[in-house]
Amino acid sequence: QVQLVESGGGLVQAGGSLRLSCAASGRAFSLYAMDWFRQAPGKEREFVGAINWSGGSTYYADSVKGRFTISRDNAKNTVYLQMNSLKPEDTAVYYCAADRGPIGGSTHVDYWGQGTQVTVSS
Repeated sequence: QVQLVESGGGLVQAGGSLRLSCAASGRAFSLYAMDWFRQAPGKEREFVGAINWSGGSTYYADSVKGRFTISRDNAKNTVYLQMNSLKPEDTAVYYCAADRGPIGGSTHVDYWGQGTQVTVSS
């Protein structure tokens, strides 16, 4: 069992930065790849990026590549999403998820966090 709690969301101006954190409970955290997703109002949940269990490999959606960076600290049971050069279209609820599969292909989420709101003003 893994419980996930996101934090760090808020309101930021376009061009600004935010760092989201996802704290996990449970010993199994380091066994999972970790994904970030987002969902804007009226839209389907969208994959943002993923990091493998060791932190040695990452994978990003084209919409955020070069602007967002995922990292993890297994000693702290925490995964991070650094978001730079934010745009109004990045406004969404951001979710972290524990993924049992390899990154880079289909996602296989076992656990979801509750989400944190990110709002980017123009």
